[in-house]
Amino acid sequence: MKIAIITETFLPSTDGIVTRLCASIRWLKQHGHEVLVIAPDLGVSNFEGIPVAGVPAHTFFLYKDKKFAFLSQKVKRYLLEFGPDLVHIVNPALLGATGIYYTKCLKFPLIASYHTEVPKYADYYHLPFLKPVLWWYFRLLHNRADLNLCTSMSVLKELEGKKFKNVHLWKRGVDTGLFGPDRFNAKMRTRLTARKTDKKLLLYVGRLAPEKGIEKIREVLDLSDDFCLAIVGDGPHRNYLENYFKGTPTVFTGFLHGEELASAYASSDIFVFPSTTETLGLVLLEAMASGLPVVAAESGPTKEQVTHGRTGLLYHPDIPDDFIQQVTTLKDDELRRRLSKNAREAARKFGWDAPSRQLLAFYKETVKGCAFSRKMSGEKLKML
Repeated sequence: MKIAIITETFLPSTDGIVTRLCASIRWLKQHGHEVLVIAPDLGVSNFEGIPVAGVPAHTFFLYKDKKFAFLSQKVKRYLLEFGPDLVHIVNPALLGATGIYYTKCLKFPLIASYHTEVPKYADYYHLPFLKPVLWWYFRLLHNRADLNLCTSMSVLKELEGKKFKNVHLWKRGVDTGLFGPDRFNAKMRTRLTARKTDKKLLLYVGRLAPEKGIEKIREVLDLSDDFCLAIVGDGPHRNYLENYFKGTPTVFTGFLHGEELASAYASSDIFVFPSTTETLGLVLLEAMASGLPVVAAESGPTKEQVTHGRTGLLYHPDIPDDFIQQVTTLKDDELRRRLSKNAREAARKFGWDAPSRQLLAFYKETVKGCAFSRKMSGEKLKML
């Protein structure tokens, strides 16, 4: 099968969307399928033998740390030259809107996948009045697709409530070969703790942005000298956060990748996740696969991954001090070891093979359904 994937974000950017995409593309190639990636031009023209066709990218005034591709006729040219059996548009917004337009004009089967709760971000950027407009816009885009995907049941129900059509769950996955407790590294722990290796090391991994709620973690550091914090990632909020955490035992590493990231997980004690705006939160599964107990804000997607009291602890974002209480509970070494063991066992069930096979099945189903629809339309025309 020839598959064109049009995505708003790709390498060298680092986030859960890119991680999922890379795993899926790698699997598709290994199983004999031909893939073309169309993405913002950030200097990457090839991913493990898969061509990456770039579209000129520019900064956006609301998010100056990231470049976005806007409307471009290059998308049409790339699609015509490649001649895909199906187009998969990942997180359609700007470049994706162009992709949807040309895909429909050229009559290729179309799948769209929803990965980011952009309407919820409006509150964090002091633009709450935009939420109805954003929901209208994303519904308009997704309802042009033949089939829609999302990554958690709670988001699926939310999208259906917002009148998104034909939405299906795309299973979660994690690289169980890369992430594991055996990636512990004493030098990494020394780095992440700033040589305070006797303290309990809290770890946050992800984009540094206002909607992630990272400031919440300081509550624990202010209350107890038993903890230190490592923040792995980068983003528009980094300078603010570095000032906010000044005077606390906090280390900022920037982005880490591959074995270095796996080592950071395995060399920490507790993974903290204060975000309530995720569609999944893939880092939760990476932490669990690494044998880390998780303390996460309770939300639909986190409850689908973390079982309170078994693989981690969930706190109520609206209850004062609940985050502090849940984290300090994990001073108990025996409890932490038990949750760590359970988290690892739970995450080992989720490799990338099953989600990738499921994605291919969605592709085949969509191509078959579109072929049938075209045939029926042709039969109706003959009868006129």
